[in-house]
Amino acid sequence: MGQVTVVGSYVTDLMSRTPHLPVPGETVLGGPFQMGPGGKGGNQATAAARSGSSVMFVTKIGLDVFGDEAMRHFEREGIDVQFIKRSGEFATGTALIAVDDQGENDIVIAPGACGTMTGLEVEAAEEAVKKADILLLQLEISLEAVEAAIKQAVRHQTPILLNPAPYLAVPDEWLEHIAYLTPNETEAKGMTGIEIVDRTSAQKAADSLHRKGVDTVVITLGKKGVFLSKGLGIGKQIEAFPVNAVDTTGAGDAFNGGFAHAISSGMEIEDAVQFGQAVSALSVMKEGTAVSMPSIKEIKAFLTSRL
Repeated sequence: MGQVTVVGSYVTDLMSRTPHLPVPGETVLGGPFQMGPGGKGGNQATAAARSGSSVMFVTKIGLDVFGDEAMRHFEREGIDVQFIKRSGEFATGTALIAVDDQGENDIVIAPGACGTMTGLEVEAAEEAVKKADILLLQLEISLEAVEAAIKQAVRHQTPILLNPAPYLAVPDEWLEHIAYLTPNETEAKGMTGIEIVDRTSAQKAADSLHRKGVDTVVITLGKKGVFLSKGLGIGKQIEAFPVNAVDTTGAGDAFNGGFAHAISSGMEIEDAVQFGQAVSALSVMKEGTAVSMPSIKEIKAFLTSRL
């Protein structure tokens, strides 16, 4: 069992089904409504914990009912909460999510407390980074906070898995320290300027990232699977597991949490990608984000049936 530390966002998801996603100015009657734990950091921490890792989560939430429910969720999942800061000044973040009949979604995030995380607050949680087999980061918190976590990981020689989502321009010098980078097609284009339309363009994008210092590039391609590149010109396409998607919200988080668990547990990279894809496939077959993350029992049964 690996030790995964997640430094990232937590928001409460407020989700409703809708026949179709509204266009600007349109009101759509939807339902039912569902509330639950979310945020990229919270989703990934939950996915890693349910996959079997010991997880420490570094985030910031409010002293409100949403924050109370967040703490209950983490404790139910066995996630170490000692480095979660609670703020009396800022409310717990929220995400307003609409999911249509095809499982596609629109999301509006109000970051709240987690959006105010500072570098100093992350530095106060250095022990969590020091103890980790892998540090999992996203870009839903301030770049100052992300940079503080990267510096700690470099100091303690902790491998870094960066999921560059939602896409933001990041300093190239960060990439020199990234062991695993997991952009989707949009994020890869933002980081490289290369539109991914086939294997050749995926390799060009991966090579651009390798030249900036990234060790392993894992480009997630949704239903088309994953493009894995372990070095310049050394890439391969790994097909996705076909499933009937109910709700694709959080699919990328599911992959990253499962992948982080697999890497921290010592799996070979191709097996880790397959594991992450299994977690993602199972998650989209249920509604919700963190609550849709599968258990290790479900993941093992799925992989046994599909491989």
